[in-house]
Amino acid sequence: MNKLAMTQAIMVAKETKELTWQKIGEAVGMSAEWTASACLGMNSMSAETAKKLCHVLDLGTEVELTLQKYPNKQWDQAVPTDPLLYRLYEMMSVYGPAIKEIVHEKCGDGIVSAIDFALNIEKKPDPKGERIVITLDGKFLPYKSW
Repeated sequence: MNKLAMTQAIMVAKETKELTWQKIGEAVGMSAEWTASACLGMNSMSAETAKKLCHVLDLGTEVELTLQKYPNKQWDQAVPTDPLLYRLYEMMSVYGPAIKEIVHEKCGDGIVSAIDFALNIEKKPDPKGERIVITLDGKFLPYKSW
């Protein structure tokens, strides 16, 4: 089974069981954000976590083993056309250079890790309409000189 077939099986089971990523994440002991990423094929799960997930979703050994495979972290280089993904792309296009400048001012020359990293998505009430707070929490990795 490949990651695409795995994701399709997971999405069908998730919808059939009417589960949220939050509920699935709680059941496997991981965050909703990380669990969704792994189920969409962008991270690999430990054997224990994959087994728990497949138990919750009533999925077989093929899915369990595929969840443990290392992902190919490659994606389409085209501008996203999904409206939500495009807005995130737009945010990084508009604010990315400013974020880079401020990170460099605060920490020096380096990057923010997407490996030693956590993502959190929260809904926040607001009188003008619900808001979404996205927190990207990555370790700063300074460039070395040699």
